[in-house]
Amino acid sequence: MEKVDRYIDKIKNWKEEIILLREICLECGLNEDFKWMHPCYTFQGKNIVLIHGFKEYCALLFHKGVLLKDAENILIQQTENVQSARQIRFTDKEQINDLNTIIKAYIFEAIEVEKAGLEVKMKKTSEYEIPEELEQEFENNSEFKTAFYNLTPGRQRSYLLHFSDAKQTKTRASRIEKSKPKIFDGKGHNER
Repeated sequence: MEKVDRYIDKIKNWKEEIILLREICLECGLNEDFKWMHPCYTFQGKNIVLIHGFKEYCALLFHKGVLLKDAENILIQQTENVQSARQIRFTDKEQINDLNTIIKAYIFEAIEVEKAGLEVKMKKTSEYEIPEELEQEFENNSEFKTAFYNLTPGRQRSYLLHFSDAKQTKTRASRIEKSKPKIFDGKGHNER
């Protein structure tokens, strides 16, 4: 795919590793696409894996990785808030070559997960804890509360995680205050 070719041409880090991972995905019969600014591999229109590079490693991200058996115990949860996806991380092409058959086995298992129609039971936005400082702000400002709950569930979650991530009350309150204009504009935490 042309977009993936251009992506690979432009990247500075992990070029050889990403080319190898691409070959493995294509050998497994997946269709190549370009989503979220990265090579993405699908089966019958369903996302199976995404290839992406970071500073310390490159990775093969399984969209429903949490549903895989992980017989080799190599899947990594990127952050504690990631509910579904799991990564296999690589720091050199030798690792990829050594794990070639295992990577393919994981990809084929991920395809079977899709064929079976399995879904990840995601935590609902209402199940996330609302920081005390946000509750206080809702009590003091009903328009703000309305604006917050008019956001999409994903945007609400993003703010709840951002606010809760702060360890000190002062920082949580400051984050809430700084986020108000975006919330009133109906924008998510990471939107401009």
